Amino acid sequence: MDAATAWAEAMKFDNRPNPYPYFEELRKTPVAKVSEKTYVVTGYPEAVALSHDPRISSDISRSPSGLFGEKLTPLDATDAREAHDTSMLVSDPPGHDRMRRQFMRHFGPPHSPDLIPSMEAMVADLANDLLDKVHARGSNRLDVVEDFSYPIPVSVIFRVLGVPIEDEPKFHGWVNDFMQGADVGPERNTDQGRAAAAKAAASNAELGSYIHDLVDRLSREPGPGLLSAALHDDGPDGPVSKAEVESNALLLLVAGHDSTVNTISNCVMTLLRNQGSWELIRSRPELIPRTIEEIQRLQGAVQFFPSRWATADIDIAGTRIPAGSAVFLVWAAANRDPRRFENPDRFDPLREDNEHLGFGSGIHTCFGGPLARLEINVALEIFLRRVQSPRLVVDPPPYRHNQVFRGPRHLWVNFASIAP
Repeated sequence: MDAATAWAEAMKFDNRPNPYPYFEELRKTPVAKVSEKTYVVTGYPEAVALSHDPRISSDISRSPSGLFGEKLTPLDATDAREAHDTSMLVSDPPGHDRMRRQFMRHFGPPHSPDLIPSMEAMVADLANDLLDKVHARGSNRLDVVEDFSYPIPVSVIFRVLGVPIEDEPKFHGWVNDFMQGADVGPERNTDQGRAAAAKAAASNAELGSYIHDLVDRLSREPGPGLLSAALHDDGPDGPVSKAEVESNALLLLVAGHDSTVNTISNCVMTLLRNQGSWELIRSRPELIPRTIEEIQRLQGAVQFFPSRWATADIDIAGTRIPAGSAVFLVWAAANRDPRRFENPDRFDPLREDNEHLGFGSGIHTCFGGPLARLEINVALEIFLRRVQSPRLVVDPPPYRHNQVFRGPRHLWVNFASIAP
């Protein structure tokens, strides 16, 4: 199987439950050309090297290849800044570094050391309340995604950012449409794929309008949360512009909950798939943090991100990446590289040497990683303790369409009871 075929198979929706055999095929050439303008990186050392290489740009406004490896209409510098997302995820230094400093001031140490720890009680209360609701229904089945893993992160990120929680149902619909239509695989060129992309574009425009109005209001009427704090910052870099708050609000709202939803669901699924694992971790809760890291390695919530490109010719692992090419760093494949991890396809909750790439690497390492780890740890501990004798109803479960943010659409579990 050649690289282009293996990549196309990995991206197909039918293979979403298990793209890893195709990633393994791709790793035979750790840096491989899969289309005229796109190279995928599936080896661990190569992914780490390129994530730290200044010749790999994330500034999508300058990319000749576009977000999905397609050519953009040329724009001058001013038009590019106005027409394209200016979030820190798709920016390069020095703009990236400034934005990250400005937002981090209100998210973590040293300026805001208490924000993340203060979320622990909220997460515990949410997790317990959600399981209480399942118990009150009188059923012995729950959907881990809808009943548990989605409501926790979305409630937390709305609180952190200062977004009204009563607007969450609209947000849920917009994001579902976006995830369904943001397709980088062969199905995007079908009638169904084009219809999903059009619906995603419409919902994305509605979400953008909502965020624009929210940021405009917060700029005039300061309120609680990170967005307002960034707009009115008195730190060394000054306040964040409204345009940059808007684009980063979209990034933090989506990325700030979605990967955590997937990881909580993947934790439950993986423990129930592997005989004896549920009982082991339930009886030894001190292993929960290590277990979560292993599941992030094995079932990455973010498989890759298609925004990077080469600003110069780069020779790596026997392959030349020409300047102007899109470069996909496939974290999910690198995390199963046998050159880095022993028995990489095996779930091992006792694995010690586990420097995985589940949160990325380099300057774009996940901004919200510490908060995500806290949420997942607290939620999983409560789920393990209270849900008695769970078992998967359908395996593999139905997956969402998106290739980048990979996770179950539903994860049905039968159980004996919900403990107090």
